[in-house]
Amino acid sequence: MHRLIQNLILLMIATLAINAEPTVELRYAENFEITELSTHRILTIRNAHTKADSKLQYALVPKSSKLPELPKGLTVIRTPVERVVVMETVYIGYLNALHAIDTIVGAGTVDFISNQQVQDHVANGAIQRVQIGQGLDIERMLLLQPDLILTSISGDPTFDVPAKLTRLGLPVVLTAGYMEAHPLARAEWIKFIAAFFDADEAAHAQFDQIADNYEALQARAANVDDPPSVFVGAPYSGTWHVAAGESYTAQAIRDAGANYLWSEIASQGAIPLDTERVFLKAANADYWLNPSFYRSHAELLNADNRFGKFKAAQERTVFNNTKQTGSNGGNAIWEDGIVHADKVLADLIAIFHPELLPDHEFVFYEQLK
Repeated sequence: MHRLIQNLILLMIATLAINAEPTVELRYAENFEITELSTHRILTIRNAHTKADSKLQYALVPKSSKLPELPKGLTVIRTPVERVVVMETVYIGYLNALHAIDTIVGAGTVDFISNQQVQDHVANGAIQRVQIGQGLDIERMLLLQPDLILTSISGDPTFDVPAKLTRLGLPVVLTAGYMEAHPLARAEWIKFIAAFFDADEAAHAQFDQIADNYEALQARAANVDDPPSVFVGAPYSGTWHVAAGESYTAQAIRDAGANYLWSEIASQGAIPLDTERVFLKAANADYWLNPSFYRSHAELLNADNRFGKFKAAQERTVFNNTKQTGSNGGNAIWEDGIVHADKVLADLIAIFHPELLPDHEFVFYEQLK
């Protein structure tokens, strides 16, 4: 009986810990929390995908410590992690900023990786491919014995890491940075990634510098006269997915002192439209951003001669975030650009208001010529 009471008390303590208030201050991110406890940390994830209405929680326990009493079903990650599998390229940006590239032992979507150091490690076998087409090499993942597998979920089983990995005991952690509505919120996920490496101090210092730079740039563009109008994207398989008004793309454009044409749409997702409907609203827009993978004016017009009817195409005010695109299709804006939101914002301000940043050299953007 005494043992039963003791176990119940430990379970109650663990349950209270799970529901404890977060202790790490966040400036922008809304989809994760970090709670520091005496024996471990609890990471809480919200909005892991568009259909999720529940929280995901992970217990980070130091490798040097005894495993504390925890509720059943909680995924435990021993820290600091030393062997990491990244299923999407976005994580490479965070790991690069934390000087933790050498911890990567496996990667998915390898052909879309931009980081040269990671490409070299793939080439020499230090990083193993864990994805074959759209399928996963689960046997190889098991052999790698990772401390951490970073991934996200879209709700589409064709692309998502199967639950089988979790059932096999692999340390799968779902993230939700892509569900954030502000560029700095996505950047602040560096604090989440850093928690697995005990690199909190470095992550906080880096993010504070990035956020301070971003906010200073935003202030410079806040009171511009006659902000230009902007639209984004290009059709894919006949559908033009336009960023909604509460997306991080729309936020960045507004912060750069421009008028995003779909700002009134109260959604974070993409709006599927046809080219004719986009033209009706954006025919006379001042700027056109991120037109798919097109990198030249001729290539853009050859794709669809209707594109030449847009004012932005006629006046050559079309810019794409493809300056650091490699031969294999990898683009640094989806790695380092997610972390360094201030550099992306500086590019946008230099596009819309070059007089504000006369000496700016573009990092991620280029003009289609």
